[in-house]
Amino acid sequence: MNDYLILKFLHLLAFVYWLGGDLGTFLASRHVVREDIEPESRATALKIMLACDQGPKSCMPLIFPLGLQMGQISGLTSLPAWAMILVWLLALVWSINVQYLYFTDNQAAKARVTQFDFGLRVAVILGVVLYAGGALLSGNWIGADWMAWKMLIFAGLVACGLLIRVKLKPFVVAFGQMMATGASPEVNSAMTRSLGQVRPWVWLIWLGLFANAAIGLHLV
Repeated sequence: MNDYLILKFLHLLAFVYWLGGDLGTFLASRHVVREDIEPESRATALKIMLACDQGPKSCMPLIFPLGLQMGQISGLTSLPAWAMILVWLLALVWSINVQYLYFTDNQAAKARVTQFDFGLRVAVILGVVLYAGGALLSGNWIGADWMAWKMLIFAGLVACGLLIRVKLKPFVVAFGQMMATGASPEVNSAMTRSLGQVRPWVWLIWLGLFANAAIGLHLV
């Protein structure tokens, strides 16, 4: 098996675990806001939801450099070696952030890493949009328009993830209040409302993943 096929296999695995993990997260979230079960059971559902969410969170930083490396091998892109090293280093830092935020109990450090991680994702979005958008406008840098569109869709998926993070803030506060003082109509309403605002962005992520899968299968 040559390097390209290995990268292709890993790229497909990243897609599968991203989409599958998102589905598990989505289904578990329904149990977190169920008013007919005890807070302790809802806390267990939240743990399952966060564990499932590690799939998408772990695959998002990797799927782009894997695809870009495939583009380098196939000749669709011709980035200098230093640029590819930078892309992989950013993916490594991003991946470390994801794992640290999941496993750490240090809340002060977690807050700092969360802020850094948010800024890193904004930088990734801007960099990908400038590169892929510039390629489409100039006709240079990327040898096939479909690859540039896949990159732009990826940037949109990362942006959706940031919007989900913002929309979930009221949920986090309400859930903490529920665990501290018990469930109440106000707390239940806040959690349900917050998750309701998140779902359209989750569906948009699924749509983007479906679109990129279709492009990869039928236009490559």
